[in-house]
Amino acid sequence: MASYRRNRVAGGTYFFTVTLQNRNRSLLVDYIEVLRESVRDVRREHSFHIEAWVVLPEHLHAIWILPPEDTDYSMRWKRIKRQFTNRLVEAGVAVKKNRRGEYDLWQNRFWEHTIRNESDFTRHFDYIHYNPVKHGLVTRVRDWPYSTFHRYVKAGVYPVDWGDESQHYDGDYGE
Repeated sequence: MASYRRNRVAGGTYFFTVTLQNRNRSLLVDYIEVLRESVRDVRREHSFHIEAWVVLPEHLHAIWILPPEDTDYSMRWKRIKRQFTNRLVEAGVAVKKNRRGEYDLWQNRFWEHTIRNESDFTRHFDYIHYNPVKHGLVTRVRDWPYSTFHRYVKAGVYPVDWGDESQHYDGDYGE
């Protein structure tokens, strides 16, 4: 079995990709409110700051900043996944179990990247917000509702037409 080593920086800034086991399901957007409740509950118990987030049908990307002296993003993801899964099951959504009798909704692991500097942050920040266009879900970034892009348009960080054909970006997006 492979041994995975995670980089842990107290108070660090991290980029994540978290994916459902079945890439053909759209549970994350179909049950977006359940996902939001799960994230809110975990943040209440174990704080972290969300810098950027996009939820697609079967995977999501996020940039988090952990509190000073805290490195445990894995525990937070485990709890978010567990709460989301349990709430779906309680709502009657069919979720298969694996051979060990555990719900098999999520891929076991997740992709984590420690943000190294401002340039690295900007690349991942843009990657997150451009991701629905990259996957062909919309043709304009502003048309995807499950993204922090809208927050950053209101704050003046992005123009509303960022990522459109008229504002095409060929940047180095993400990992």
